[in-house]
Amino acid sequence: MRWIILALCTWCLATAASAQDRAAVERQFQAWLQNTIWPAAKAKGVSRRTMQQAFDGVTLNWKLPDLVPPGTAAQTPKRQKQAEFGSPGKYFNANSVQGATSVGRQMARRHAATLARVEAETGVPGRIILAIWGRESGYGQVPIRHDAFQVLGTKGFMSTRANYFTEELIAALQIAEAGHAPSDSLKSSWAGALGQPQFMPSNFLAYAADGNGDGKADIWTSPEDTIASIGTFLAQHGWVVGRDWGFEVSVPKSVSCALEGPDQGRPIHDWSAMGITRVSGKTFPKHEMSGEGYLMMPSGRNGPAFVVTPNFYVLKDYNKSDLYALFVGHVGDRIQYGVGDFNGRWGNVGNLYRSDVATMQRALEQQGHDVGGADGLPGYKTRRSIGRWQQASGRAPTCFPEVGMKSALKP
Repeated sequence: MRWIILALCTWCLATAASAQDRAAVERQFQAWLQNTIWPAAKAKGVSRRTMQQAFDGVTLNWKLPDLVPPGTAAQTPKRQKQAEFGSPGKYFNANSVQGATSVGRQMARRHAATLARVEAETGVPGRIILAIWGRESGYGQVPIRHDAFQVLGTKGFMSTRANYFTEELIAALQIAEAGHAPSDSLKSSWAGALGQPQFMPSNFLAYAADGNGDGKADIWTSPEDTIASIGTFLAQHGWVVGRDWGFEVSVPKSVSCALEGPDQGRPIHDWSAMGITRVSGKTFPKHEMSGEGYLMMPSGRNGPAFVVTPNFYVLKDYNKSDLYALFVGHVGDRIQYGVGDFNGRWGNVGNLYRSDVATMQRALEQQGHDVGGADGLPGYKTRRSIGRWQQASGRAPTCFPEVGMKSALKP
């Protein structure tokens, strides 16, 4: 019994110490708001009243990811839950794709006039705008529950990207000062993104647009403003009018998967001459043939392959993930053209810890490969580096990290 009491006492002391530590950090947070954030916000035209309303009763949210409390070091979790870190195919689960498609078709009919007008003004196809809207907020149906100032304040004060979130916090205060939000309460995602298009505050200030002519840019409650804002974002990031986002293709074994990437582009007629064909059996559109195209194989030889256009990388400006851009393009095509699932099937890959991939990346770096940084993410630079290593070592190139490589690729 005595050891149980001792153990309970030890736990109580640890809990009390932890509470004291958090209380101290909370005091540091409040001091940071007054000494760092308030002067910066004031310089941007934010009033004391807006500052006080924004942080009235706000404390740190200790449940947010990637936090680095004062006096601690950043840690990379062993398991990563986001889809991009697992099998690429999981990103395209049937419920997500079919839901975004079916509701997207309803929205296409409901907002046909607005979509047509925004497409005429920006050059961005309505189907692409719809697919982003669906992916970001379920066409406005997904509830957004977090307090934006708590999220941005917490991450600005103690996260792995503190400077970035501090800037976004100042932008959010500017939004509140200008009265853009429909209420005093500014809600966001767990990452601080706002409204139906899930704009970070700085993107709202730069790209939010009035789609219904009422003189406001209301991305919280107005579908018309949401549509116009997404179109404006993509247009100002370089959407090429008249070009598609990309095409699913069949890549013969004679074409190396290591040719992937936006820095290895060539005219689409060159890819066609190498034996790459569309899986639909159709030829590439005539107007696309002389345009730049890029090989994109998100799971190497273990899944669908694509020849994408510069517009694919404009979609990546909205979200840096290859899979996100691919999802948007694919759902947009399903909404407008009624296409089915990808012809290529996703292989059973991606069941590695992020730390395992990072180890492989460091080994490849030591051999002179550019993997884009040892971050544990199998981006295109990592995929093609694996393919080049496989070729050089007499292996069949698959261009994707696999369990069997762990013993062969160690720093």
